[in-house]
Amino acid sequence: MTHPMTTVTPVRWVGDARTGHLELLDQRLLPGEETWRVYHTYETTAGAIRDMVVRGAPAIGVTAAWGVVLAAQELGIEISAEAMANAVDVLGDARPTAVNLHWALERMGRVLDASTKDDALDNVFAEAERIRDEDVATNRAIGDNGAALLDSDVRILTICNTGSLATAGYGTALGIVRSAASTGKLTRVYACETRPYLQGARLTMWELMKDGLPSTLITDSMAGHLMQRGEVDVVIAGADRIAANGDTANKIGTFSLAVLAHHHDLPFYIAAPLSTIDRATADGTGIPIEQRSAEEVTRIKDVSIAPDGADALHPAFDVTPAQLITGIVTEKGVVEATEAGIASLFAD
Repeated sequence: MTHPMTTVTPVRWVGDARTGHLELLDQRLLPGEETWRVYHTYETTAGAIRDMVVRGAPAIGVTAAWGVVLAAQELGIEISAEAMANAVDVLGDARPTAVNLHWALERMGRVLDASTKDDALDNVFAEAERIRDEDVATNRAIGDNGAALLDSDVRILTICNTGSLATAGYGTALGIVRSAASTGKLTRVYACETRPYLQGARLTMWELMKDGLPSTLITDSMAGHLMQRGEVDVVIAGADRIAANGDTANKIGTFSLAVLAHHHDLPFYIAAPLSTIDRATADGTGIPIEQRSAEEVTRIKDVSIAPDGADALHPAFDVTPAQLITGIVTEKGVVEATEAGIASLFAD
């Protein structure tokens, strides 16, 4: 399949292993301003993950891998297992829900364990490059596998941002959108705004418009109305963690879309790489849900939209039960959201 041009890569390494640095596109400022931030330490990289300069589970994993490289740079000849373990812990604590973060750090840790002081930096640098390159290839495979499920003239509804900005390139759920467009199947994408952080309005629409794809922004509360009117054919969302039974954590509001899709007899797919599957967590009740600042609900940037002192909740994610999910689209194919379906992806 011919893949459309990936318009942006939000995470990039500049230079070689010893003197290079990490750069992140500050997604907090999009779409109004395209600013790249420079990072030379693992501590500031962890801060960028925590503060959502970079976001999206795969992109967080790639960023964390480069953070390990920066830690190895900083330590130089003083590199030790204890010092590197501390760096990995700091990076791992940046955000709790996205399992790709810990998956990438575990990969980097295995490389460190097999390295000597002399070759540790070169080895972790090479592994970070592999994680980045594999992510793009994985996303394109997810896109193609998902597009094969869709009929012609399809109208897709999605939430949050699951495109190039959320990955090393191409995207997961938006990867399916891109692959559907490349085969002439796509009629329109409806992007939920995704309150309170507005990833759909700010980021997904920015990507879709850059690629010239037919797209319409909707408020989160419009989704049921469009489904009721027969204007949506399928709902496709990403994931930050998938439990062993198929329960899936994704951006807050995803569960509501799954319930609406079920009521309107519409397919509801989750698109995610195998690295998002957490087989050590039996079901959704074991997935930690990040609780973010209430100010992200009561304010939009510097503008207050609620009375001063208003109490507000901000769980960043919710959990969609497996029985509401039509299928999980991965780089290895599409499986049912069941324990057997998940296990089949790891059979070999």
